[in-house]
Amino acid sequence: MTPSGNAAGYFVDRHRSERPDKVAFREAAGAQRQLTYGDLAESSDRMAGALRRAGIARESRAAMLVLDQIEFPQIFWGALKAGVVPVPLNTLLSTSVYEVILKDSRATILFVSAELWPVVEPAVAACPDLQRVVVIGGETPEGCNSFEDFLAGAEPMEAVACCPDETAFWLYSSGSTGQPKGVRHVHGALAATADTYGAQVLQVAEDDVIFSAAKLFFAYGLGNGMTFPLSAGATTILFDGPPTPDSVLSILDSEKPTLYCGVPTLYAATVAALET
Repeated sequence: MTPSGNAAGYFVDRHRSERPDKVAFREAAGAQRQLTYGDLAESSDRMAGALRRAGIARESRAAMLVLDQIEFPQIFWGALKAGVVPVPLNTLLSTSVYEVILKDSRATILFVSAELWPVVEPAVAACPDLQRVVVIGGETPEGCNSFEDFLAGAEPMEAVACCPDETAFWLYSSGSTGQPKGVRHVHGALAATADTYGAQVLQVAEDDVIFSAAKLFFAYGLGNGMTFPLSAGATTILFDGPPTPDSVLSILDSEKPTLYCGVPTLYAATVAALET
């Protein structure tokens, strides 16, 4: 960790001088978009500034209904830099569950991929704490901001100092015993898991290319697809579609990752697909 205690210093800002031109994130399936480590540092600075300009106070929650695309790390790390608490949400839930989560978190801003806006729009109308909605891609709905407009002209902001045991982000449980419950994660835990499981078990190295079928909104996917690669200066392949056997096999063939992170059911389904 950096002396400030803010996890963004360790995972993002130290790469400004170490590997600014190295690709940190690359979108798969012909999307042709990528984000270098230098780009991530700069854009997350501007995201932090945009949040401050929008009046999103420190410790406020920023809900993220965002697909696995390059805007995800920009929002996540920009929020941490501003002292705002990002709350990545499962992109497969129903409107009623989104309403429960938005009300429970009292999120004051929502970032949402345009493809997911129709399902969350009715929930937004029922959440008075939401001050602003930022839509990524597509046409911008009335009363919302586009991602580009939200960032435009924002003054870059350095990461705020904080304690390692200060809340960094929330993740919601699956809700298997009632409604989903917000689980708080601290800044120091991010480096701890990267330095143990990421470095000692997965042995992630700078020259690795990583693809995680588990999405970034899962704790498993967040580690495999973001914090572990960033801790080592590696490259992550992002895929915004469903991780089916066909899509996974296509990405493995075209992107040739050195490390693939899946789940047992997907491994079984992929083996079955190869046997047919």
